[in-house]
Amino acid sequence: MTVLGFEHVGIQVENIENSINFYQKVVTLDLIDQFKHTDGKMKLAFLGINGKIIVELIEGYNPNLPEEGKVHHIAFKVNEIEKEKKRLEELEVELIFEDITVLPNGAKYLFFRGPDREWIEFYEDKN
Repeated sequence: MTVLGFEHVGIQVENIENSINFYQKVVTLDLIDQFKHTDGKMKLAFLGINGKIIVELIEGYNPNLPEEGKVHHIAFKVNEIEKEKKRLEELEVELIFEDITVLPNGAKYLFFRGPDREWIEFYEDKN
């Protein structure tokens, strides 16, 4: 297994359009992609620099956002996510969701828990 690099940080937001505007104007990130999640409820927006995603905005995951701790997860880019899932299972790592999710843009992801129950994502780009 080789982590290929840092993928992005997921941030829960109340209003994705307001947050997109803030991250574009104040933080000066570019909007790279935006779509509705396959669950039909959450809205996702991906922002970054020079085409490289560094922030994922998530609307609709948790309607009761805490005052602190809005960072949802940390993501690492991997290849062959199916093999990574098998490796995690062999290591008896707790998977948060049993299945690998395939997004409308072709990217795949898998969530698992760290030692303090933090959410960690392995992410395989569509390319």
